[in-house]
Amino acid sequence: MDELSELLKLRRQKLDELLKEGINPFPNDFRVTHTTQEIRDRCGGKEVEELEKVDEEFSLAGRIISLRNFGKAAFLHLRDHKGMIQAYVQKGVVNDNDFKVFSHLDIGDFLGIRGGVFLTRTQELTIKVHHLKLLTKSLRPLPEKWHGLTNIETRYRQRYLDLLVNPQVKETFLRRTKIIQMVRKFLQERDFIEVETPMMQPIPGGATACPFKTHHNTFNLDLYLRISPELYLKRLLVGGYERVFEINRNFRNEGISTHHNPEFTMLEFYQAYATYEDLMHLTEEMICHITQQLLGSLTISYLDRAINVTPPWQRMSMKQALLHYGKVAPHLLEEKELLFKHAHSLDLIVSPEDGLGTIINELFEKVVQPHLINPTFITSYPTEISPLARRNETTPHEVDRFELFINGQEIANAFSELNDPIDQKERLLTQLSLRTSEEEIGTLDEDFIQALEYGMPPAAGEGIGIDRLVMVLTNAASIRDVILFPLLKPER
Repeated sequence: MDELSELLKLRRQKLDELLKEGINPFPNDFRVTHTTQEIRDRCGGKEVEELEKVDEEFSLAGRIISLRNFGKAAFLHLRDHKGMIQAYVQKGVVNDNDFKVFSHLDIGDFLGIRGGVFLTRTQELTIKVHHLKLLTKSLRPLPEKWHGLTNIETRYRQRYLDLLVNPQVKETFLRRTKIIQMVRKFLQERDFIEVETPMMQPIPGGATACPFKTHHNTFNLDLYLRISPELYLKRLLVGGYERVFEINRNFRNEGISTHHNPEFTMLEFYQAYATYEDLMHLTEEMICHITQQLLGSLTISYLDRAINVTPPWQRMSMKQALLHYGKVAPHLLEEKELLFKHAHSLDLIVSPEDGLGTIINELFEKVVQPHLINPTFITSYPTEISPLARRNETTPHEVDRFELFINGQEIANAFSELNDPIDQKERLLTQLSLRTSEEEIGTLDEDFIQALEYGMPPAAGEGIGIDRLVMVLTNAASIRDVILFPLLKPER
């Protein structure tokens, strides 16, 4: 029998012994009065004489993470959601029944304790236990000695253990929560209203992506998990909401990488009577505010580099970026056949049927994007790859759009919205005609066009990838490090 099997057997034996003695190993009748942090705030830093005057009893509960048993006495460390504290259990101080229970405990068990405080000889604040109660018997040993999980796959599959033994992982997800709270507060303070739109849609729209398909039995109706909330949020602009946002889950049935997960979180917001340039200012202000509040600095240490988010951020058109970073000759950007040959020489997957704008975008992603480390707004995207964006007044083959890049990754996408229903319908039909695979075949959202016909105010909208933003702000190398339960291939 291997070591793990023996440990599992021993723990199960202890469980059986507790049951035989009439002790419930999974009760829910212990009440907590203090957290470990509250006890440290109340008693930490006091001298021995001062602590002796504290006649208060504290009730707290948590998981046993270390245990040194000396027979008639033991030291243990108890961890709750606020931290860790030492406790001292001594036969004669706790009653015989409590001490009998204590003899069945293991690291990993949940324990409730009640007692006063004192300082050990090593000056560690400690609870002197007068009463204890087993709250949950752990039947599996925790990973060895708190060195953490070293196998990446295991960390993602068993995130509960990853959170237990790797304090920095728990901190990452606490930071994620703070970031989302700050985003929400920032927008609410600027009169944006938070809304919820359907996650199951009869027609997936708002982005070009392969959706997940499901079926509603009562209506006998095929539905799709949303790839974007965009078209529903724009309907709210038609309905009279002038500033709306949604922190939403999107689903795209596509590949997985360090920057892609099929289920991901987006912030999407829309502002009437605004342009994409207004949203550049708003985005810059929001991300700088969050960075300063979270890190206390506008310099982010990310992996092996420093990212400076001090405003103003760099702004370049897509063509300017290709000339500057990609060293692409200007004449290539005007001749589709020449640009196709150039792209092909760089092993880009392009087709002779692709439009000039599509090839320009593929080339940009290959030769420019990796250079955009500090925050950079790229503007003037080709119209053919931006079917929902407003055409530029003077250059109609380009749209009033930007994408924000940080550390070589797209963080945000925004544009002045197209609110001309005739132009919108034509462009969506053109987009549909270019789809080739069965998964991509879609349907024109006639209700959205009808909504535009009632009139949508001039507006600008933006989507920000929350997961990618969190990656940058928490020094995470993979999107799986900032999603609690990322999608994984089954083990069997």
